[in-house]
Amino acid sequence: MADDYAIIDEDEVREIRDALENQTLTSAVAKIQDYFEQIDRVELNIAITGECGSGKSTFVNAFRGLGDEDECAAETGVVETTMEPAVYPHPKYPKVKVWDLPGIGTPNFKADEYLEKVEFKRYDFFIIIISERFKVNNVLLATEIQRMKKRFYFVRSKIDNSIHAEKRKKDFDEDKTLSIIREDCMKGLLENGVASPTVFLISSLDLQLYDFPKLEETMEKELPKHKQRVLLLSLPNITLDINKKKKEALQANIWKVSLLSGTLAAIPIPGLSVVVDVGILVKELSSYYQAFGLDDESLKNLSDKTNVPLEELKAVLTSPLNKEISGDVVIKLLTKFAGAGLMLLEYWASTIPVFGSMAAAGISFATTHMMLTSCLNELAEDAKNVLMRALQTEV
Repeated sequence: MADDYAIIDEDEVREIRDALENQTLTSAVAKIQDYFEQIDRVELNIAITGECGSGKSTFVNAFRGLGDEDECAAETGVVETTMEPAVYPHPKYPKVKVWDLPGIGTPNFKADEYLEKVEFKRYDFFIIIISERFKVNNVLLATEIQRMKKRFYFVRSKIDNSIHAEKRKKDFDEDKTLSIIREDCMKGLLENGVASPTVFLISSLDLQLYDFPKLEETMEKELPKHKQRVLLLSLPNITLDINKKKKEALQANIWKVSLLSGTLAAIPIPGLSVVVDVGILVKELSSYYQAFGLDDESLKNLSDKTNVPLEELKAVLTSPLNKEISGDVVIKLLTKFAGAGLMLLEYWASTIPVFGSMAAAGISFATTHMMLTSCLNELAEDAKNVLMRALQTEV
């Protein structure tokens, strides 16, 4: 078991060694605390715009993992329901704010005035949505956004409606239909002066289909690094790739949490050479549970969207953490891993020599690192199995 949790990558070793060997322990901990405080302060503001009836508000809801009828959902309708920029914080990550902007379909539309009115400077990027062909107003807006050195993405929405309409034809071919829609959108943009346009085809009712994974990947890649993590963790857990990337993002912080918990030690575990701050670990485990969408509300939303009974989704959950995450649970888990932590101290000391002189702190670090890694693996596997069941794939 020890080998499963002992190995860390070279970047992590380098970060830990730098934190512990080139600084005092106090300054290393202060640096890590500051890091987490900065993460908690990071805001992400996403602007959704387009013409009336293009599905802006439905996309705003889907992006936040909500249905149109859910509490805190953006109002939807066949007429323009957004007259002023309306902000919709993510229900689990309130620093992620999705803005539903007024429609751009007015005859005398002026892109520069529009952007000034909606306070364009506050947004990290824009998503321009249409449900048919891109029109002159879309291009004017994109050009002005580009001039102001902001990023934007073209989205053709309601692809599910287009596919459903084409399915009635005898020679229906889904790939061919998608290709025709994409080419038609790109033609409209090229004709209006947009060079090398990229168009993402999306169904807000089924985000895991079509181009949403590509859109997510593109947005993430083009954001500053400190905002990439915020975007990734806030995304609905709708593809195995998103599930995997969330796990990697959470794994990257385990050493920092382990060191912080051990050095801010508040509670000695009776009978063990392990001292930890249990509150930090409860918060960390809860963040895994939340990121993977394993809470009842997220599972119910997934059940409603996929028509797979909630009980069937819950049936594939195996981690005990799905029942309770508390201080008592954390202490029991640490007790379980403490013996292996003692064995691992030698490994850690050989990899990062300063651990050899830290004794109890080194044991606490190794034990906590193993416990968090094990719990993360369990919850990531549960999330994967839930998604596979929801998509009617063999678990």
